[in-house]
Amino acid sequence: MTRFDHHRRPLVIGIGGTTRAASSTERALGFALRGAEAAGANTRLFGGTFLHSLPHYAPEQPNRTPEQLELIEAVRHADALIIATPGYHGGVSGLVKNALDTLEELRADERPYLDGRAVGCIVTAYGWQAAGSVLTSLRSIVHALRGWPTPFGAGINTLETRFDSVDTCSDAKVVDQLATVGQQAAQFALAFNAHRASASASLPSGNSHNEAPPARLLHAV
Repeated sequence: MTRFDHHRRPLVIGIGGTTRAASSTERALGFALRGAEAAGANTRLFGGTFLHSLPHYAPEQPNRTPEQLELIEAVRHADALIIATPGYHGGVSGLVKNALDTLEELRADERPYLDGRAVGCIVTAYGWQAAGSVLTSLRSIVHALRGWPTPFGAGINTLETRFDSVDTCSDAKVVDQLATVGQQAAQFALAFNAHRASASASLPSGNSHNEAPPARLLHAV
């Protein structure tokens, strides 16, 4: 690992949406990404249209499509993520789950899967029961990928909350909740990257590769 550039803004990747254009899920994700930007991060969105272009992940197939490679490389260089899914029949949507399955390609990385990254979790559902159960399921998936779910996760009941445009939401409290998800993801990335920069700077000057020892993290399981 080369010496970390602590002057750059962290990158927060947003993954989420549905096959329907202008879905509530994707619009909710947009609010969270703007919260991350306000906290000092750069952001990039992989919305429903992009996710729909991904083929079913088949680990036995050695070749990956350009879209799969684009997602893999973006997450590889991300400092944090925000994942938004609708609650379908009590679980994460197949569209979002397929994108997360594609991250199996990161298994052999120096930071495998989502290691060392905060992950904000958002669920939209037509009722409170699905919102709560799917949020728990999404957090479990993040744990399995070695990510750190942010302390706050947003469950949104679309029976009560409307997203009439990319910039409008009928409930100001939901807007604040989504901003909190984005802010926590960005703040974790900033803190973690500052730690990496400090560890790198403390290396003896004679280290020819300017390498920092890997951070020892306790992964949630």
